[in-house]
Amino acid sequence: MNFLDKAIGALAPGWGASRLRSRMAIRAYEAITPTRTHRVKRENRSGDQLIQLAGKSLREQARWFDNNHDLVIGALDKMEERIIGAKGIIVEPQPLTGTGTLNSVLAEKIRRCWAEWSVSPEVTGQYTRPVLERLMLRTWLRDGEVFTQVLTGKISGLSPVAGVPFWLEALEPDYIPLERTDNNSNLVQGIYFNEWRRPVKYLVCQSWPGAGAAAVAVKEVTAENMLHLRFTRRLNQARGASLLAPVIIRLMDLKEYEDSERIAARIAASLGMFIKKQDVGTDGYVAPEKRKETQIQPGMLFDGLNPGEDIGMIKSDRPNAGLESFRMGQLRAVAAGLRGSFSSIARNYDGTYSAQRQELVEAQEGYSILQDSFIAAFTRPLYRRWLAAAVASGAIEVPAGTDMSSLFNAVYSGPVMPWIDPLKEANAWRVLIRGGAATEGDWVRA
Repeated sequence: MNFLDKAIGALAPGWGASRLRSRMAIRAYEAITPTRTHRVKRENRSGDQLIQLAGKSLREQARWFDNNHDLVIGALDKMEERIIGAKGIIVEPQPLTGTGTLNSVLAEKIRRCWAEWSVSPEVTGQYTRPVLERLMLRTWLRDGEVFTQVLTGKISGLSPVAGVPFWLEALEPDYIPLERTDNNSNLVQGIYFNEWRRPVKYLVCQSWPGAGAAAVAVKEVTAENMLHLRFTRRLNQARGASLLAPVIIRLMDLKEYEDSERIAARIAASLGMFIKKQDVGTDGYVAPEKRKETQIQPGMLFDGLNPGEDIGMIKSDRPNAGLESFRMGQLRAVAAGLRGSFSSIARNYDGTYSAQRQELVEAQEGYSILQDSFIAAFTRPLYRRWLAAAVASGAIEVPAGTDMSSLFNAVYSGPVMPWIDPLKEANAWRVLIRGGAATEGDWVRA
């Protein structure tokens, strides 16, 4: 405080305190001050506390949308196409020789064995690897997380695929009990952590927990044998939250609004007429005649009007002329919340080539981020553990002279950005290659 503030505080403490409060309010951000038109909303809970409270509800609501909401189904389908694609995540082995060159013979062996194993990689034998990856991606984005147990060695009831004793068991998040928390043993929402918040082991239900049974048997799976892919927006969050969480209310409002407009349009499409009778005056009340219905056919003549009566049609302002613009505005907000492309979600591809390509370039980075997260949490650790099992079992023999530190090297790639105008894209790549800014390999991958 300056001399004046100290003097005022000594003579009039209340006035001095008021001056200090006013000075602090002026210096602070306006956003922290609640007003009649600005309601301050804060969030001081941890990510784990939020998931403990809302994780199950968000997951179940998102599943309902995936079953019943066409926009959500289309958005998740598009993300499957742009992140995983029809062929799944492509893995290109890159082992090196002692001289630092690519060991093409070993790379081809690994590639063939990996392709054969990918035909039936999981315990049920129902899914190929690309199909399994698409289902896991959908579960990850919709439910917020997905788990995969890794099984190696001799397992009763399972036969090695391509000579590699290695299988996957994909698990929905319901199998890891969200309600199991014990601070004394560092158990947080079904996951045991060490003092550095690193997962040590997982609690896994041995059957579907929602089957109605009073108690479900639970087993423990070590972190080395579990892959956990989760979607989070907070640090140190044990479990994931649905990608749809920020847009659930908007999606439900949009669905109910469209349903109401559709019903109104159906009602308006039903032809309705009325008969206007002559004025009976105000001397007394005349009871209406019994209502009659007339079957109308194309080209018919109606001559049942009494003298003084007139026939008219009920008009409607449906369909709503502003529905399309309002819907598109809402879909733009949904696309922003889902890290997707508005054109792909709305299936609206109007616009010039420059505008379409600008949107495609911006949206591709969002898909690439999700693709990188999927590869980092699932594909890369899966491939490395599979290759270790293949080498240990003798399915793949590593030739002499191989740089063992590069054995697990690989290039992971998914769907690339599609071309809107192939001629323009090809000419652009020609310029890049001639200028040395790109290689022919980059062009092939694109």
